[in-house]
Amino acid sequence: MTQRIEDLSIATIRTLSIDAIEKANSGHPGMPMGAAPMAYTLWTKFMNINPKNPNWFNRDRFVLSAGHGSALLYSLLHLAGYDLSIEDLKNFRQWGSKTPGHPEFGHTAGVDATTGPLGQGIAMAVGKAMAERHLAETYNKEGLEIVDHFTYGICGDGDLMEGVSAEAASLAAHLKLGRLVVLYDSNDISLDGDLDRSFSENVEDRFKAYGWQVIRVEDGNDLTAIANAIEEAKGDLTRPTLIEVKTTIGFGSPNHAGTSGVHGSPLGSDETKLTKEAYAWTFEEDFYVPEEVYAHFKATIAEDGQKKENEWNDVFAQYKEKYPELGRQFELAVEGKLPEGWEETLPAYETGSSLASRASSGEVLNAVAQAVPQFFGGSADLAGSN
Repeated sequence: MTQRIEDLSIATIRTLSIDAIEKANSGHPGMPMGAAPMAYTLWTKFMNINPKNPNWFNRDRFVLSAGHGSALLYSLLHLAGYDLSIEDLKNFRQWGSKTPGHPEFGHTAGVDATTGPLGQGIAMAVGKAMAERHLAETYNKEGLEIVDHFTYGICGDGDLMEGVSAEAASLAAHLKLGRLVVLYDSNDISLDGDLDRSFSENVEDRFKAYGWQVIRVEDGNDLTAIANAIEEAKGDLTRPTLIEVKTTIGFGSPNHAGTSGVHGSPLGSDETKLTKEAYAWTFEEDFYVPEEVYAHFKATIAEDGQKKENEWNDVFAQYKEKYPELGRQFELAVEGKLPEGWEETLPAYETGSSLASRASSGEVLNAVAQAVPQFFGGSADLAGSN
């Protein structure tokens, strides 16, 4: 892989994002421009996904917690070969389009989580990593590991200001969710100005205190450093990892890079032209994708992803042959179906009987847990009561 094709691919992600926002005259260009290199590295070198089958169960999950940067995700989905066309990118933020202003699960192929309210994507990523761990513990057998995917996320400063991120991060460390890797787009800018005006805590120390592995990448355009950090994160399955990547919001914009103004406003036609020149982008046409970039993404994501799914299908076929009952149970779980007769395990209560609702709820939940292997939950420190 040459430096040239990598640089061209990243420039393509950036220009597609800029063009989508310009056409809509609405959106957040700063994050996609700054975070494109880390997203490109993650998707082309680490993510196990199959664009031709977005619902392949053992795919890696990706949560863009900074959902306002959706143009970045849509550009990646298009280049990777998902069912998202250039026309869809041109309809960014339009009513009824497949490219709403914030990603929506179940609406756009390849989107694993509905995000936008800051911090919530981190909690969703933790939940997905918990689900992976639970299913792995329930179904995996030695030599036949059918659940072993990673959950990746990208978050920003705004996500880490929210209380939900603190609670979720604490739980992730407590549960030792080693297959959770969150990349932190650390650009020192918030919507209202320089970050230090509103947020001055030491994020690295905070996450280390939770029990996370924390890795820092000093240059958000250093693809080798980003790849090495992700590799290091994947090498430690005993704890989740936060990778702080220092970036420049609106990277490449001669007049707006590193400013809060580029967070949530289109660049404008003049600045767009100057920015594309800064990227050494020589193509006049908007929404242009060089054929070699399509070929590069096809080779690194689509073809490799199909191969990975085929390999998993072979393993699962062996699994079902050796463990037919568990295999069928797993298929039901993946299909969102409940085991036959599960309701027969539920307790029955006489009308008028006196029992606190939290107590009866606990009895029902425990009965369901015995009959439905994919069901699990928790109640913090109140299990004795409910």
